[in-house]
Amino acid sequence: MLVSAKEMLNKAKAGKYAVGQFNINNLEWTKAILQTAEELKSPVILGVSEGAGKYMCGYTTIVGMVNGMINELGITVPVALHLDHGSYEGAKQCIEAGFSSVMFDGSHYPIEENIAKTKELVAICEEKGLSLEAEVGAIGGEEDGVVGNGEVADPEECKMIADLGVTMLAAGIGNIHGKYPANWAGLSFDTLAKIQELTGTMPLVLHGGTGIPADMIQKAISLGVSKINVNTECQLAFAEATRKYIEAGKDLEGKGFDPRKLLADGTAAIKATVKEKMELFGSVNKA
Repeated sequence: MLVSAKEMLNKAKAGKYAVGQFNINNLEWTKAILQTAEELKSPVILGVSEGAGKYMCGYTTIVGMVNGMINELGITVPVALHLDHGSYEGAKQCIEAGFSSVMFDGSHYPIEENIAKTKELVAICEEKGLSLEAEVGAIGGEEDGVVGNGEVADPEECKMIADLGVTMLAAGIGNIHGKYPANWAGLSFDTLAKIQELTGTMPLVLHGGTGIPADMIQKAISLGVSKINVNTECQLAFAEATRKYIEAGKDLEGKGFDPRKLLADGTAAIKATVKEKMELFGSVNKA
């Protein structure tokens, strides 16, 4: 059964560790992440971007697949199914479809409009027992065609949004989606410390977890980050393992072209990546 991310993130914040949000793109991704979470006894958040939602035939299809897997694989750890960077309409559709958590990314609206729309979603999510993530200050890089430069959020604006009653807050601290460029300036820990000071016990979210050095991740967790999003890293690991399988000619041996064989190495690579991240984030045995 899917659960809201609220309890797992409040526990993480109190326990000074973070829960990973791993984005799903298809059945292999979902299965690999759920199996790894169960093996490591770690809570987990499955993230779905609006683009991935369309690709996987809509939100009801995803809810059916995830609920079916939790049941069939005997998953006992807490699992939240979360809309990543949702539009206002997308958030409403996911709530309707049976997601247990949504993110409303109103960071591109003027702060007043971001507040008004967030308030409305807070009321709906509270009534239904879902968790809600809000964003202040656009996260850089490219996500579903939206490109940003890794802005730094205004801590006062963060407090305004946090005070509306959202469950968790994503604040830009120089982090970006995708691969980090060679001239990346690193995370702004001063900003993070100020945001934490003003938002108190609220779990903070770090987007663009791929490529941030381990020591920076650990420092961010010590400053109140309780949820870290990983997507690109699993995609790169999957692509590399699949490439090796095909370049080694294994798809031409016997029934090596069978998708169950063809995608097996890539799926194992996702599992290895997720395991590495759960260990780094400190969520192992926290379920």
